[in-house]
Amino acid sequence: MTKFVTLQDFYRESALFRRRVWFLVFGVFLLALALLSRLFYLQVLQFDYHSTLSERNRIRLEPLPPNRGLIRDAKGNLLAENRPTHSLSIIKENIKDPERTLRILNTLLQLSEDEQNQVLNIKRVRGRPFQPIAIHFNLTEVEIARLAVNRYRLPGVMVQADLVRYYPYPELTAHVLGYVGRINEKDEASIDPATYAGTNHIGKLGLERFYETQLHGEVGYQKVETNARGRELRILEQIDPVPGEELTLYLDLDMQRVAMAAMAGRRGAVVAIELATGGVKVMLSSPSFDGNPFVTGIDGPSYRALNESEDRPLFNRVLKGQYPPGSTLKPFVGLAGLYYGKTSWQQVMSDPGFFQLEGSDHKYRDWKKGGHGSVDLKKAMAQSCDIFFYRLANNLGIDKYHEFLQQFGFGLATQIDIGGERLGILPSREWKQKRFGQPWFPGETLVVGIGQGYMSATPMQLAVAVAQLANKGHPVQPRLLQSMTQLAQHRQLPDLRALTSTQEIEEESTTTKTVEQPQPTEPVQPRHVVTLPDPADWDRMFDAMHEVVHGAGGTAKRISKDIRYQMAGKTGTSQVVAIKQNEKYDAKKLAEIHRDHALFVGFAPVEKPQIAVVVLVENGGHGGATAAPIAREVLDAYLIQDYGVNPVDLDTEH
Repeated sequence: MTKFVTLQDFYRESALFRRRVWFLVFGVFLLALALLSRLFYLQVLQFDYHSTLSERNRIRLEPLPPNRGLIRDAKGNLLAENRPTHSLSIIKENIKDPERTLRILNTLLQLSEDEQNQVLNIKRVRGRPFQPIAIHFNLTEVEIARLAVNRYRLPGVMVQADLVRYYPYPELTAHVLGYVGRINEKDEASIDPATYAGTNHIGKLGLERFYETQLHGEVGYQKVETNARGRELRILEQIDPVPGEELTLYLDLDMQRVAMAAMAGRRGAVVAIELATGGVKVMLSSPSFDGNPFVTGIDGPSYRALNESEDRPLFNRVLKGQYPPGSTLKPFVGLAGLYYGKTSWQQVMSDPGFFQLEGSDHKYRDWKKGGHGSVDLKKAMAQSCDIFFYRLANNLGIDKYHEFLQQFGFGLATQIDIGGERLGILPSREWKQKRFGQPWFPGETLVVGIGQGYMSATPMQLAVAVAQLANKGHPVQPRLLQSMTQLAQHRQLPDLRALTSTQEIEEESTTTKTVEQPQPTEPVQPRHVVTLPDPADWDRMFDAMHEVVHGAGGTAKRISKDIRYQMAGKTGTSQVVAIKQNEKYDAKKLAEIHRDHALFVGFAPVEKPQIAVVVLVENGGHGGATAAPIAREVLDAYLIQDYGVNPVDLDTEH
């Protein structure tokens, strides 16, 4: 058997080795080239970007919320202020276990169910990184001490000093000022996150909402150096926030207090408007509520008690209550008759106690059984004769009725600077056809002629109409804001959502000035001066309304005792439930909520009107007995200095 021997080929192996070495060297070269290219890209081309990222790891931009603007009444009384308080806040980035954090907090504090849910869902809260999120407000000294002792167990939990909105006279001003509340998801959808960075509250209602932009101010910021764990080391740069603007209102706190005392907790509304300025001196919806619990979050049981109360304290009756004006509408209907030549001051008619349309057996009865006998316009006004105004309304017709009353703002927005008002109803043929798909009937004209039926108005609408009447047809624009003080110039802040190393911020000098009131943004139908064919009819109507208060047969004569000025007025009683044809109204047989509303409108002094007032007392019965005395007290409080009436005792409320 032949045996083969394999000899080693050194040349072949050397060539193979050299090829492998060159391949390896080429691979290393390519990798080195890729590494160098990447280094060039990162260190040269992307230098600015990565230097900014590095700066962000070391420097954090924190917003500084502005102080909310104060609100004062016409005499300088502080109506809305900011009080220092301490709150429990959480930085969500530093919370690893929300459930553990909540367990510890529950041993130290009494958190509500909503606050507990906030802690559990803290990771889902959207916002700027490392921004403290307020959870629990108004910490006591004991609670602050507990949290300080247990701070090592609660990473990401901190105690912050804050300024929280406070209303010193809550029930007197709740429906005017409204209140601020925590920013919720609905608010976040409509606000600029940069503008509200660091801010936990926003205006929810009333003036706090209407003037939110002016009251909020402008956010400031500070650059804070932090370590790797996010702990603050020092402040590198700071731009102070611009505080919100301070509002001064026409509202008179003393008059507001007099109105509330006179209402004595009854349901209703009081409005007083200064004719020369349009300033609202009194705007009271009764009963009222305390807006302070809403600032930090009212608890469920307390809110349900307010919301489910039969007295509806949360309901703003001045702006949202739509009531039949009743006989308080008769001065306007009388002026309409004079305007269109459908009546005169000399015309006399007989009042048998009822009125019938031609061809109808239905009797529209007067409030006084047996009627008032022979009456003219002045007597009909003083004694509130329904029959006179049934006939006048029938002669006018609904078209002229609607056309004339609209000139006084009925059925229109008053455009008062608070928002949320309703329009009431000034009926017309078109309105009824659109609303019910039915034609207008003559009997309905009679009913709206005495302020009943479909006719309705808010107390604010009625006050604006009375003010225009007292101003002899010249419109009076109601307003709450008298002036607005701007504490600093507005400046352009950097975008708080981003920070670069090249940002520069210029701070402007601080100034103080008074700025004009913002104009309404919503479209409004223009109101024009009401011009009567005979201008002397204004004074004659004033005289007729003067008889209501000062005349022997006036329906409000009881309030003229010891009065030091001359007042013009008109009482009103509006039905809540209908009474059958042959049935007599008996308040004692009706539940209170079904009894008539009591109204009074007026102005003073008659010779030179300065202020108009409207009072509505729900289910109060006769306007002369219930509403008129309240109006007298309000007018006394306004005219007290000019006429030397003994001052009303006005204890300061705290």
